[in-house]
Amino acid sequence: MQIFEAIELKEFPYMRTKELTNLQEIIKVSDIINEKSLDRVFLLVDHDDKRIWVYNGPKSSFKLQIFGGILAGELRKQLRLFYRIFSLNQYRKEDKTFQEVMEKSLGPGRAKEIIEDDISEESIGKFDPRELSVHPNLKIKDAFENVNSLPTPNNFIRKFLISGVNIYTDEKKVKSLIPKKETFEKTIKLGQLNDGFTFFNDRLYSTRMIINQRKVQGIELYIYKGDKREPITLNIPVLPDERVDQARDIDQLENAFNVSERPAKE
Repeated sequence: MQIFEAIELKEFPYMRTKELTNLQEIIKVSDIINEKSLDRVFLLVDHDDKRIWVYNGPKSSFKLQIFGGILAGELRKQLRLFYRIFSLNQYRKEDKTFQEVMEKSLGPGRAKEIIEDDISEESIGKFDPRELSVHPNLKIKDAFENVNSLPTPNNFIRKFLISGVNIYTDEKKVKSLIPKKETFEKTIKLGQLNDGFTFFNDRLYSTRMIINQRKVQGIELYIYKGDKREPITLNIPVLPDERVDQARDIDQLENAFNVSERPAKE
């Protein structure tokens, strides 16, 4: 197994790879892909299975992730297209496939670093006739399975899922109360996307888009577990009477309900 890091450059072609197998004290993939590399993007070339794995660190920039995809294509061309490209992020850390890749030994191979001279302006800017389908012919049931099979980002909560033209959310349901309360999450439909545009500005959302076979399976909106929303204040009168619907001190309302222990006779 060879491992390369995607490197961002300030000038064209703005990217290159750097091989990491010649560093000291590196024996297997997990020596590099760990908690210290959350903001990096790696390309792993498995010569046994003829696969190129792309791994995007959970804190890596969107731009660097795009560069990683381009560089993976350049590696595949270098290896004369006998290799196929796969995403390692589609597996949970405890999955067998992920663990097997992490335990792979690192060593030399015939893949070479992609340097600036290997990437031309034509190869990046050329017209690609392939189209990205948003929802035509999308099977919602299969899309749900594809989306929910992916690992959930650590310390994040999914608030919304957009699949096709529909919007869904995860709701907690009570499974049983005896002998103890047990709940489970169920994805329910909220409604459909509005015409025009939808701008999500009520929370600090992190967005994840899932694509399978050039079709957008879904767009997920996540919030951080520590994100506390400010309470909503509604200026609505309790008593809809023009004589009393003005804003006043709450103490006045409390005093109005105080009844004397010795009421007047009349």
